[in-house]
Amino acid sequence: MIEVKVPVSSDDIIEAVKKMKKHERESFIEDLLAMTSPDYLQSIKEARSEYKAGRTKSHKEIFVE
Repeated sequence: MIEVKVPVSSDDIIEAVKKMKKHERESFIEDLLAMTSPDYLQSIKEARSEYKAGRTKSHKEIFVE
C-alpha cells in the first residue's frame, strides 16, 4: 500500500467546512463521526432496523403537551 501525505492545516479544514452548503456540511460531519465512532455506526444500524420494523413514534407522540 502506498501512503500519500498531504499537509492540510486545521484552519484549512475549518475554512473548507464553512464554505459547504448546509446539507454538505451535515453529510461531512456524519461521515466523520462514522469513520471515528463504531458506536455511532451501530446506533445508525439499530435506528434503521427499528424504522424498518415500524417501531417508531411520531413527533406528537413524544412531545405531547
